[in-house]
Amino acid sequence: MTIEAVWFLIVGALMVLMAVGRKFVERLPMTGAMVYLVVGFVLGPACAGLLNIDVERDVRLLRTLTEAGLVVSLFAIGMYLRVEYSNPLWRLTLRLAGPAMLITIGVMFAAARWGLGLAAGPALLLASTLAPTDPVLANELRVEEAGDDEPLRFALSSEGGLNDGAASPMVYIALALCGIESLGSSNPWTFALAIAWGLASAVFFGWLLGTGVVVLVTKLRTRFDHALGLEGFLALGLVALAYGATLIVDGYAFIAVFVAGVALRRQEMKATGEKPPSEVLESVERGEREKAAKDPELAHAYIAENMMGFSVEVERFIELGLMVMIGSFASAHWRELLHWSVIWPVLFLFIVARPLGSTLSLAGSSLDRQQRLLSAWLGLRGVSAFYYLLFCFEKAGHRVIDPLLPIIVAAIVLSVFLHGASAGVLLDRYLRRK
Repeated sequence: MTIEAVWFLIVGALMVLMAVGRKFVERLPMTGAMVYLVVGFVLGPACAGLLNIDVERDVRLLRTLTEAGLVVSLFAIGMYLRVEYSNPLWRLTLRLAGPAMLITIGVMFAAARWGLGLAAGPALLLASTLAPTDPVLANELRVEEAGDDEPLRFALSSEGGLNDGAASPMVYIALALCGIESLGSSNPWTFALAIAWGLASAVFFGWLLGTGVVVLVTKLRTRFDHALGLEGFLALGLVALAYGATLIVDGYAFIAVFVAGVALRRQEMKATGEKPPSEVLESVERGEREKAAKDPELAHAYIAENMMGFSVEVERFIELGLMVMIGSFASAHWRELLHWSVIWPVLFLFIVARPLGSTLSLAGSSLDRQQRLLSAWLGLRGVSAFYYLLFCFEKAGHRVIDPLLPIIVAAIVLSVFLHGASAGVLLDRYLRRK
């Protein structure tokens, strides 16, 4: 039996088991990410030895795969957020993706600099890599449908969508302290301009393409009976356009993809009104879907819901693949993950740094005490941290990253289990109280 046959059997069995046992998993304090992580660990060097990832050899491929997974997830999150820009909920997003993340980075930098004895560059690199929350693994925390304005879910969803890109300037500053040059980093003023340009260009291209694509496609459908079907192609095409265009001009492309999703949903909301798109489309029979795609009153809702549905399905495959890969990575380094010098910085992040940043930034906000406590705890770390680990490894190499690698991997593993096991239980109690 060839190794290809073994892999087909493993992947096929895993997919079928998760599809069949999804309800069972949901009733337990566990998530699909836990299952995938354990499978990756078992397949890795510590057990079966079927999946052995060499980060030095495969870093570019691994970084590209992780990057592709993140952008699809960020786009999907953007499309979930269907509220007016004047809605105070967006202030929660800015508080968590801005001040909360910066405070978390500052506290973690202090812990790494003086607690672990790292130099300033690696200490800031570790803090910046661990600061953003994860959009891929936060399914339990995400808003339940487009238009869901439950404050806690909205805040955690939008934070995960925005702070992956918002962490990029801090990562570049950390790399500059490590001697790795980037755009404008040779001078503080040009570096500040480069950061401002990165943020502005991301918002511009994300907004332009997210708005432009949906306006063009709906016009072609409703007026000329063209561009029908293939919403999956449209979704992935828009993601690639927004990401690629922003990268070309040295912008922060993660933000652009998130903004593209928000902009597309905004166009749907302008056309559909306050009524949720799921309600607008619920009367459409299966055989009349193409007719709905050409109806001026339904076209925007139809294209937005189908693009979002496709992105969410792709995201599930991405979660499986990336978590199996991270599990194998943990399998290769499991002995290092057990050291107290690796575990205590992770616990410090979960118990001190994140809660402190979240609590201070949300002081005086519209969230009540229980909501603020939950947001302080439910800051998942996962694929985004792994992406920045690979990105920094590609830029800085072994010398800088080797001391940080086990801490980052341990943070992902512990977050998957600690946050994953507690998220469902805590949210259920919270929603019952509400």
